[in-house]
Amino acid sequence: MTSLPIEAPPGQSAVAAKHEPRRHIVFLGLRGIPNVQGGVEKHVEMLAGELTACGWDVEVIGRSRYLPHAGTKTWNGIRVLPLWSPRKMALEAIVHTFLGVWVAAWRRPDILHIHAIGPALLVPLARLLGLKVVVTHHGYDYDRQKWGGFARRMLKLGEYCGMRLSHGRIAVSNEVARTMSSRYDAPVAFVPNGVTVPHNRTETGILGEFGLRPKRYVLLAARFVPEKRQTDLIKAFAACGHADFQLVLAGGAEFETPYSAEVRALAGSVPGVVLTGFQTGDRLAELFANAALFVLPSSHEGMPIALLEAMAYGLPVLASDIVANKELGLPAADYFPLGDIDALARGMASKLENPPSDEASHEQRLHVEQAYSWPSVAEKTLQVYRSLLAR
Repeated sequence: MTSLPIEAPPGQSAVAAKHEPRRHIVFLGLRGIPNVQGGVEKHVEMLAGELTACGWDVEVIGRSRYLPHAGTKTWNGIRVLPLWSPRKMALEAIVHTFLGVWVAAWRRPDILHIHAIGPALLVPLARLLGLKVVVTHHGYDYDRQKWGGFARRMLKLGEYCGMRLSHGRIAVSNEVARTMSSRYDAPVAFVPNGVTVPHNRTETGILGEFGLRPKRYVLLAARFVPEKRQTDLIKAFAACGHADFQLVLAGGAEFETPYSAEVRALAGSVPGVVLTGFQTGDRLAELFANAALFVLPSSHEGMPIALLEAMAYGLPVLASDIVANKELGLPAADYFPLGDIDALARGMASKLENPPSDEASHEQRLHVEQAYSWPSVAEKTLQVYRSLLAR
């Protein structure tokens, strides 16, 4: 790789920059950045920004249909390259990753960092082309309800390739890290998702746009996919007996499916349900800041960024009792049995009737800021990179 002149990035002294050569990393396996819907996308967007601030030369290969520009663009010091992918759910990620590996081989980065076990199927090709590869396991994607038998087998094969054949391995969940280390007899670093703790709030007018009142609505921010279980939440909202509140579903579907159609139809039949579509930036921040309660009823998570974001706003939260959610160690009253709509309705009613004190909200925000900051996530990721580059 052609060496780049060493310049101190924002927040880093020139002396510190000289002590460590400027390294080049390529991220692959995601739709793109910035402001693209998805947990992996949010993870890479924030991590890439932190690595840039640490003096790394960062490039993200995204899928052109999710990016509004043609050709390589620099965003906050990160190079973002749109690359074609087919508009078919079963092929989009794997074809894009295949092409992206060849692009990475041409770029010759110090590290190719592949995210998620589906794209990890291409680790053997990346190694064959002489690339040093790190894979982050974001969760058991083969447990997602949308996949059939063949796709699930391919995802499990991708997990094997990522955990056995990559040079470095990361998992966003402690449980996933332990399981992968045991299953594949290889070290897997636990590096959690992070969260940006909000300090300044900007009014965007989104509340008025959708007829919402501050602290009078329940919020879920998630894609319309079966494992997020928006239908459970809508049914529970209808049964919880709080007609003076609204339910806001912030999100959408990359591909229209029978499930996304079911969500829209059910939402239309229940008074008080508001569909805002996918939101990001200040508009999403305003929805979080003014919610009365955040609910995450999902059946599958790696490590739930949206739940962490809600906690960072000091919101009361209610989540399904799956392993990924319970790893956050919330009080028992913050969980309900997965799929139990009656229990979810009771939990929502109780939370709405008993909002937390200002002191409790402050303590929650402080805990999230200390435990899940992105600078901490970046430093733990850099430890994996440095270990690999030192070999």
